Amino acid sequence: MDYDGEWLYDNLWSNGSSSLDTGVSNHSSSSNALEFSLSPLLDKIINVCMSITIFITMVMLGCTMDWSKIKEHIKKPKGMIIAAVAQFGIMPLSAYLLAKAFNLDAMQAVAVLICGCCPGGTLSNMLTLPLQGDMNLSIVMTTCSSVLALGMMPLLLYAYCQGFPGLINVVPYGRIIITLVLTIIPCTIGIVITHYRPHWTKSVSKVILAIFPVATLAMLCVAVIVIRNYIFQVMSPSLLTIGFLMPLIGFILGYCLAAIFKLNGSCRRTISMETGCQNIQLATTILKVGFAPEVIGPLFLFPLVYIVFQLSEASVFILLSRCYQRYKTKQKGRCAHLDISQRSEGRVFAQCTRCRQRPSPPMPMPSAKEVFQPADTYAPVEVVIMGPVT
Repeated sequence: MDYDGEWLYDNLWSNGSSSLDTGVSNHSSSSNALEFSLSPLLDKIINVCMSITIFITMVMLGCTMDWSKIKEHIKKPKGMIIAAVAQFGIMPLSAYLLAKAFNLDAMQAVAVLICGCCPGGTLSNMLTLPLQGDMNLSIVMTTCSSVLALGMMPLLLYAYCQGFPGLINVVPYGRIIITLVLTIIPCTIGIVITHYRPHWTKSVSKVILAIFPVATLAMLCVAVIVIRNYIFQVMSPSLLTIGFLMPLIGFILGYCLAAIFKLNGSCRRTISMETGCQNIQLATTILKVGFAPEVIGPLFLFPLVYIVFQLSEASVFILLSRCYQRYKTKQKGRCAHLDISQRSEGRVFAQCTRCRQRPSPPMPMPSAKEVFQPADTYAPVEVVIMGPVT
């Protein structure tokens, strides 16, 4: 695709779509986007840092996969199917509706849509553990969504981009597919390590955990230095609001969908986390590598806004869930000690009005017949006569 400046201005930035909601006109927003450019050195540094980040993230994901657990969920795929529907149904639709509701322009909309159409990432696995969810389902769901994204992500982007005329011929579907395919390679490396060299897994994980924060921090520092003059385009009120609402919608609707199909509590919490947590490293890489700098501008950093709200809201949900489980445990303990008046009135078999649980009934009192049972009905007693003690 020819990213000529005049073509972009005529076909993308002056297409009659809304402004960036930063208090400036369409023309000035277009000028800022067209003026945004990276030096070849900085562009390569950011691309290398992003490539390293997504590589080690997918290797880490591959190291967590256990095919025996995956086979168990394939045999009973109810939870996995519900999770996939939530991942590729709720989030892309939410991203599209929010982009329309806030009247975003073309490139803002594509940044939001790519975040919404991304599969789940390893962050959801980390958050499922303190949430006391189903770790096997979490890992299986992350694995399946990463594989399904090869076909679902381009398809969903194509479908939802039809609602934004400026995006029909701009989204580089070929580059997105290539990026998704390349992410499977490090994931396969992790699977091979786990299968053939399981004793290497801990060492590889330690190395990855040491490199990951360094690469992420380097990428953030370079990116912040580069876009310091364009920060208000990424931090506009509309994008901040969408970044806040998207994970919240995913957490709530994911839990509700699992509850509708009567999954247990741990599966509900797992699907909630998997739905609201997107693979932000993948979204950032696609926006940065898939689009030319003069096209995407500083909006390739929108996923970082999303992840801040994603972590904050997930932490709140984890805290509320732990408090609720602790409260429920205390209430359940009280039910086992109903007072004598309740027992004597025969209400012990009814549901407790405090925690809505049915307590176990007390031991039945023996009847008069059992108390005064004739002696001949008792079991014989064996008498052992011992010799004199010396």
